[in-house]
Amino acid sequence: MPDFGLKYFILQQRVIHLYRHAIRASKYIPDPRARSETIAWFRSEIERNKWLTDVAVIEENITMARREIRQILPTSQLQAL
Repeated sequence: MPDFGLKYFILQQRVIHLYRHAIRASKYIPDPRARSETIAWFRSEIERNKWLTDVAVIEENITMARREIRQILPTSQLQAL
């Protein structure tokens, strides 16, 4: 079993925060179908990567997710993240 340190748990909270932010920001998508597809896509990305334990890989995925959210949800305010 891998040794999870403090950094891992901090990153876990950042992922949860990013997910919640994406859900909140998606309500500004006017088309309900597009909104639900965006949420489903983001959730699938989280689910696909939930077994990662390498801190560097998790940090890189968080960075990529932020970039993708900025592209998909341009009204999103990611400065707080």
